Amino acid sequence: MEAGTEARRVASVMHVRCPDRLAEDVYRQVLEQLAELSPVVQALPPSAALVELKGALRYHGVDGRRLGEVLRVRTISRLGVDVRVGIGPSITVAATASGQITEPGGVLAVAPGQVTDWLGPLPVEALHGIGPRQAQTLRDYGVHCVGLLAAVPPATVQRLLGGRAGRQAADRARGIDPRPVTPRALPASASVSRTFARHTLDGAAVRAALLDLVVTLALQLRGRGQVARGLTLALRFAQGTTWEKTRRLPEASAHDDDLRTLAYRLIDAAGLQRGRLTGITLKGEDLVAAGQVAEQISFDGAREARLVAEEVSDRIRAKFGPGAIRPATTLLRVS
Repeated sequence: MEAGTEARRVASVMHVRCPDRLAEDVYRQVLEQLAELSPVVQALPPSAALVELKGALRYHGVDGRRLGEVLRVRTISRLGVDVRVGIGPSITVAATASGQITEPGGVLAVAPGQVTDWLGPLPVEALHGIGPRQAQTLRDYGVHCVGLLAAVPPATVQRLLGGRAGRQAADRARGIDPRPVTPRALPASASVSRTFARHTLDGAAVRAALLDLVVTLALQLRGRGQVARGLTLALRFAQGTTWEKTRRLPEASAHDDDLRTLAYRLIDAAGLQRGRLTGITLKGEDLVAAGQVAEQISFDGAREARLVAEEVSDRIRAKFGPGAIRPATTLLRVS
């Protein structure tokens, strides 16, 4: 077994590539799916992530490939997004593997004992961390594949690519990459957006879109165990101008009712009148863990009934996907 994988006897690093230009809110939902597999998730914005699967492999009693397949099924069924999943004994191997998968998605797992044979035939530019300029320099000196790069003395690679870059390239070509997956917390805000196919003046259609965004944002926050202390509403107009306003919630919340009330106040403050809208964004601000906020006891029976219905809706969406339940008003035509 090569030196770079001696310390890792199982392929426990997962590298996930989402489709390019993925919406930020959908990317965050993909991160949530990863967190269901393992608590050690490192976001790599705007469209990739790393996951350490050691604990998950022991807990589920399956190999990394199986967990990668489970992830794909979940992202496709719940989010309508396919992903490319590379699994290996190190970050370099896993990221290189995910890069070898063609669109739209798939799973490629490389076992520790296969690293040298698998990396060897790949072109140098396929090795994760090798940029276009570095690849061209190596090719100019006849180093066309990763196997040849691994065979070149490290000191020679350093002279070609520079000290630190050369050391890293030489090591990674041999499967040596001791970097750990470092958990990266979710950002302190979450946003959802809607673009109108046509410019719209219809107040009912705008409110229907806004309500849909409220429900989507609230569901994201509850799924992440977070609450928002404020909301920002941003509007884009046909003339290329924008309008944006932020307001604080009376109490931090992730409930549909609370977010909807403030979102409607924000849209009223915009005074749209005859403004022709092309897009709308709703952002939850100053997010904190739900457990850090004490929820006030309510004596409003109607509100308590709505919160119970909200919990039921969340369970249905978790089982059948986010689109299983939609606000009735979103059936209105947006034009």
